[in-house]
Amino acid sequence: MRLDFMHTRTALGFVSVVTASALVLGGCSTSEPPAETTGYSSSPAYATSSSSPSSAIAGAPGCISVELEKMSTRRKLAQMLMVGVKDTADARAIVAKEHIGGIFVGSWTDKSILTSGAAKSLSTGKVPVMVSVDQEGGRVSRLKSIGIDSPSPRELARTKSPAEVKRLAFNLGKRLRQLGITVDFAPVIDVSDQAADTVIGDRSFSDDPVAVTTYGRAFAAGLRDAGILPVLKHFPGHGHGSGDSHTGTVRTPPLSDLATNDLVPFRTLLKMPGVAAMVGHLIVPGLTGPDTPASISPKAIGMLRTGRGYNGPAFRGVIFSDDLSGMAAITEKYPIEQAAPMALAAGSDIALWLTTDKVSAVLDALEKRVADNKLSIDRVDASVTRILRAKKLRRC
Repeated sequence: MRLDFMHTRTALGFVSVVTASALVLGGCSTSEPPAETTGYSSSPAYATSSSSPSSAIAGAPGCISVELEKMSTRRKLAQMLMVGVKDTADARAIVAKEHIGGIFVGSWTDKSILTSGAAKSLSTGKVPVMVSVDQEGGRVSRLKSIGIDSPSPRELARTKSPAEVKRLAFNLGKRLRQLGITVDFAPVIDVSDQAADTVIGDRSFSDDPVAVTTYGRAFAAGLRDAGILPVLKHFPGHGHGSGDSHTGTVRTPPLSDLATNDLVPFRTLLKMPGVAAMVGHLIVPGLTGPDTPASISPKAIGMLRTGRGYNGPAFRGVIFSDDLSGMAAITEKYPIEQAAPMALAAGSDIALWLTTDKVSAVLDALEKRVADNKLSIDRVDASVTRILRAKKLRRC
């Protein structure tokens, strides 16, 4: 995500939502997250159901195969897009016009979209709109203006136990759900020893991959158990990159080095049920082409999906691109009308960018790719099925 929106130099201390002494969010200090469970359906937000279609209540999410069958090709492709919005009117207009699959609430977004209940109305229904935010804590606290904040990941790992972090994330997730948010682009599970105010810096829990794994698991589990889809980022690891992908090209150490360090948290945490992943704009020697960021690399996204190449799990969850319209690692080479189709053709399920003004042009480009057999409808259906599962639609 864009750090020109992120880099507000806030204090690392915890700003309480209710009282200065509370170490949880939203006055939920007595709430406890559910115990850790296993199996794909363990997350309350992303569980599947064996109920028949006739048992669905009015307004409840629908049935995956039925909804998929109803969708035109363009509507399916629209499910694979998530865009930043300015305000409620902007969000409602693009959802009505193109049936977009998700919206992103950024630092520039009028937060009344959340406080008015508008986002909540979009994130309910038979095919809900994903409502996403970057709420990592510390420097990246998009909702601080409406009273939601927490320490940076590095500060959490320094001062809290994993159980405390899980509880904090659970209470954070409850607040997000109340506002209609369903996706949080957190936790950052990059391994980094960078200075606190650098591109990853204190957004990373630690320079120790074991500590990152432990605290990343706790944060992701807390969000998930509160009904939020956590997004693990930035695959295959931004923490030892050569620079900032917001401002230019970033190269990482070779894949062989990442495999014993940066990829360790991904190797473990991608096994968790009910999580998604984000692919960064990172050129990786031994994996991507010499000028091809991972976010548009079939080899990199294929490695994430299959686990082959770094001894990871085969990942069944939703894969997001990092922002494709506001980060120079991509925009110096490709306009969004090219970048979004490239990310999806490479294997991501959802292309993410910051504004609504190019949605129709991107969909036109994607429809042409399908018509020209450069993007198979079977591949589209597989992605949309994963997306609908993450939106809590039932198997049928």
